[in-house]
Amino acid sequence: MTIVPPQPGEPRRPEGPRDPGDAWVVAPTGERYWGRFGAAGLLAVDPDKGVLLQHRVGWSHHGGTWALPGGALHQDEPAIEGALREAGEEAGVPRGAVRPRFTSVFEVGVWRYTTLVADVRAPFDPVISDPESLELAWFAPAQVDSLPLHPGFAASWPGLRALLATRPLILVDAANVVGSVPDGWWRDRAGAAERLRERLAELAAAGVDGAELGVDGTHWFPEVAMVVEGRAREVASADRVEVFAAPGSGDDELVARAESLLADGRSVIAVTSDRELRARLEATGAAVHGVTWLRSLVGRA
Repeated sequence: MTIVPPQPGEPRRPEGPRDPGDAWVVAPTGERYWGRFGAAGLLAVDPDKGVLLQHRVGWSHHGGTWALPGGALHQDEPAIEGALREAGEEAGVPRGAVRPRFTSVFEVGVWRYTTLVADVRAPFDPVISDPESLELAWFAPAQVDSLPLHPGFAASWPGLRALLATRPLILVDAANVVGSVPDGWWRDRAGAAERLRERLAELAAAGVDGAELGVDGTHWFPEVAMVVEGRAREVASADRVEVFAAPGSGDDELVARAESLLADGRSVIAVTSDRELRARLEATGAAVHGVTWLRSLVGRA
């Protein structure tokens, strides 16, 4: 691998301070990739407006094409942080406006590019906030194919587009999970459910290898929900974890929630080791894993 410093006019803004990451990486085969420490970009997905793209200024690499707001990572910068920072610098994307859904990585040994696909939770209007953009615009996914795309984005777009309709949600039978470990949970059922909720929030934030959710080659930050019953009904929802209180049978509530979520387009992965409930949930179309599967994921978060 060879590191080549940028020259005037390529590919970032030609004036102003540069970061040490702003350099070409040259592979042994001669291909050049921008970003000494790799690069990342944001694919923001708005349910009404579509996906946000950047029309690249002429002096940038592959100028005149459409691509994602993104760029070179700083040293030791996590890819997700870099994607959000670049999107803020180039398109004025507010930090709290999007929630990560999954990441996809293109890697060539000496270099990698991480695409962060994130859902818009607070609508915003993009603004050209540095000289790297000719324009910024929202496009319906069906419109993107007709645009002159940056070669790298053109290669990744078909796979990304195919995943835009995928929305995995982990639905947890809280009573079954809590009751699987004899740690005194019966003395404080609400407290045990709250502790489970916090571990699930950590899991949602850390993410899950796509292979665990049936989506290979990606890393997902799934939606998470849990159903509580009995004395744990007082447990409230928290950031990243929605809590449903069963008015009666917890099993009936889990089946009803699975049916509702599936009808809303979610890919439901239910968690319970109750055999009868498992059969009922599978009949709705949900995938079902046992408690051991969830505890393994939580242990890695």
